[in-house]
Amino acid sequence: MTVTQDLSFFSLISNASILVQLVMLLLLGVSLTSWTYIFNKMFAIKKARGQTEEFERHFWSGGNLVELYQTAAANRRNGRDKTGALERIFEAGMSEYQKVKNANKAALDAGAMLDGARRAMRAAYQREMDMLESHLSFLASVGSVSPYIGLFGTVWGIMNAFRGLANVQQATLAAVAPGIAEALIATAIGLFAAIPAVLAYNRYSHDIDRLAIRFETFIEEFSNILQRQSR
Repeated sequence: MTVTQDLSFFSLISNASILVQLVMLLLLGVSLTSWTYIFNKMFAIKKARGQTEEFERHFWSGGNLVELYQTAAANRRNGRDKTGALERIFEAGMSEYQKVKNANKAALDAGAMLDGARRAMRAAYQREMDMLESHLSFLASVGSVSPYIGLFGTVWGIMNAFRGLANVQQATLAAVAPGIAEALIATAIGLFAAIPAVLAYNRYSHDIDRLAIRFETFIEEFSNILQRQSR
């Protein structure tokens, strides 16, 4: 390890040991990846919330359910981006309801129609939740592991700094300070990667939980509507 009195940020990094530099590079890559997921998830949740609110307005406006289903099916055929999560849940339930209804024209089984629609909506709900929760586990891992990776780099750097003192006749603070400063940068980068990831994970988990409650509430309310129509 080169002992230097230049304590600028880039000089400290360039003079750190190879292992500490690799730790810093790893943390930098993890941080950039987590920031990519943070922004992508922010836009995805914002879009899902807006599409959910828009579909709820259409659904509760008192329009014809068959026409709303046909519109949802047409939007789905035009691409996933044309529909929202709640609209896809509705389309899945209504599609199964219509299939069972057409297959039992001679002897309509209201229970079978309702159960089929509910199962279809639950399956669609799980798919939508998987999409919304994608990459959240990565943010959680970054938030919990990054400080320890940075600490590993710091411990290794400080160990090398004190080993370097063995070849010095007179140990002074000026001699060991640059090496310790180089090592502490690894911890700083680890915290820089971890803190935004933890904040984003907590915030997005809360937002997704609120969307999940809205989806589940809609499934129950729509099931009640289908039950009344099947009587």
